[in-house]
Amino acid sequence: MNSTSANSGKKNNQSNELNEISINKNPFIQFTKWYESILNSNLNEPTAMMLSTADVNGNSSARIVLLKEFDDSGFVFYTNYESRKGKDLNKNPKAALNFFWDEPARQIRIEGRIEKISREASKKYFSTRPRESRVGAWVSAQSSVIPNRKFLENKFDELEKKFNNEEIPLPDFWGGYRVIPNYFEFWQGRENRLHDRICYKKENDDWKIFRLSP
Repeated sequence: MNSTSANSGKKNNQSNELNEISINKNPFIQFTKWYESILNSNLNEPTAMMLSTADVNGNSSARIVLLKEFDDSGFVFYTNYESRKGKDLNKNPKAALNFFWDEPARQIRIEGRIEKISREASKKYFSTRPRESRVGAWVSAQSSVIPNRKFLENKFDELEKKFNNEEIPLPDFWGGYRVIPNYFEFWQGRENRLHDRICYKKENDDWKIFRLSP
């Protein structure tokens, strides 16, 4: 972490202490506790998370996506299945998530396997998106090379006229993924860079909890 994060940790080190006694034994409950605290703050894009994937050759890539829902079965986001991340996940269905919230100096790392959610669930979410975003999903062949921005704008206008006032269907190439965790790490910034790092690792049906050196 950079010096700004370290300073944030110093400012909040007492009230935000993280230890093996106070942490919840269930990582999903601990995540919810921190996440709800962030949602009640004035932080911009509190649902933003870094999604890291790798292809079959081990070439990794990372990008920001938005968390749309979660429960004890995993963390859900939506994207184009034909994007780079979609192609990575099709061949190598493992991923890592990273949430970083600067003001409370907190970070949560999550690792696990990934699966597509049902088409019915994707359709339900898709129907809640603004109409322009639904048209945009059809317009963008995500991660493909295009000649210029005008190409996108023309395609958007064309599809907007095509759909007119009709219901916009869910594209076959678009939907949700669920990250099913087998590892969590909760990081709390502290003074002198002696940060708290509490981890959960799935072993059979139980979560093993341990501390890492910062």
